[in-house]
Amino acid sequence: MTTVEAVDARVEFRTRSGRVATALDGANLVVRPGEIVALVGESGSGKTTLARALVGLQPLAGGQVRRDGSPLDYAPTALRAFRRRVQLVLQDPAGALNPRHTVYESVAEGMRLHRLATDDPEGSEVHLVSAALAAAGLRPPEALFLRYPHELSGGQRQRVLIAGALALRPEILIADEPVSSLDASIRGEVLALLLALRESMGLGVLVVTHDLGLAWNIADRIAVMYLGRIVETGPTEDVLRHPRHPYTQALLSVVPEMDSLTPVVLTGEIPDPTRIPSGCRFHPRCPALADGRAAAVAERCRAESLPVLSGQAVLVEEPGWHGVACHLHPERA
Repeated sequence: MTTVEAVDARVEFRTRSGRVATALDGANLVVRPGEIVALVGESGSGKTTLARALVGLQPLAGGQVRRDGSPLDYAPTALRAFRRRVQLVLQDPAGALNPRHTVYESVAEGMRLHRLATDDPEGSEVHLVSAALAAAGLRPPEALFLRYPHELSGGQRQRVLIAGALALRPEILIADEPVSSLDASIRGEVLALLLALRESMGLGVLVVTHDLGLAWNIADRIAVMYLGRIVETGPTEDVLRHPRHPYTQALLSVVPEMDSLTPVVLTGEIPDPTRIPSGCRFHPRCPALADGRAAAVAERCRAESLPVLSGQAVLVEEPGWHGVACHLHPERA
C-alpha cells in the first residue's frame, strides 16, 4: 500500500511585478493507507498548493514529494502510474465535470487513459463504471449513466467526482474541500462515504478543509497550516482538545460545537506571501501576543524564526506525537 509524503516542500510563484510569492515554505506532511488526515487552515494558507504538489501537479522549488520513501519520479510514464494510486478530487464539482460529458463518460475517462478495462465481463468498462458509482453511493448506477452534470444535485455531482477517482482503484485519495458547497444533510452523507471507503478499501484520505468541525468528525490526525507551513500536527483528539498554537485555538473557538470557548476574531488577513513576516509568521495576528500571554517570549516571536515541524516525526515517533511550532511551546517543536 502506498504512503505519500511531502518533505520540506517549497513552492514559489513569480508575480507580474517580479516578486517571489512563497506558497509553501518547508511543508511536511505524511498520508498513510487506512488513515484520514485533515489539512486545515484559512484560505491562502497553502493547503490546495500542498495537495496539488502531493499528486505531482505543482512543481517544487525545493524539497521532495516521496512515494513509499522514494522521491517522486516526474517522468510522464512514472507520473501516470503514480496518479493511478494517488487521486485528487477537486473542490468544485460543477467546474470539474465537463458539462458535455454524461456521468458514464466522466467516470470512464480515467479508466480509458489508464487502459483498465478488459474483455472479461468482471473487468469490462460498463462493469467498472457501475462498480465505481455504486461504491460512491450512487445506486442504481445505471440510472445515472446518461445524465449530465446540470441534471444532478450538488451531492450527486460530488459523488460522481469521487466515483471517477475510485474507478482507478487508488490507495490514497486527496479531497480538496469535498463538502464546502453542500448543504448540511449532504455533507454528512459524503463524510460518511469517506469513512466507509477507508474501512472497505483501506483507503488513505487527505481532506483539505477550513472547517475544524469537519476534521473532528472524520480525521484520525490533523495538520494545521498557516502561510505555507504546518504549525501544529497530531492526533485529532489531542490537537482539538488541547490545542497549543494560538492559531489553532482561534480556529477552534469559532466552531459551533465549541460553545464553551469564547470566540477569537483574528485581526487582519494572512500576510502577503511576497512579504512573509520575520520571526514567527503568525506574530502580527497572534492573540497571545496581543493580550500579554506571550509577553515572556515577545521578542523571540517577532525576531526568531521557528523550526519546521518534521513530517518524519509522525512516522518514527510515538503514535501520539503532537508537534507545534510556537515559541510558547519550544519543547514540542
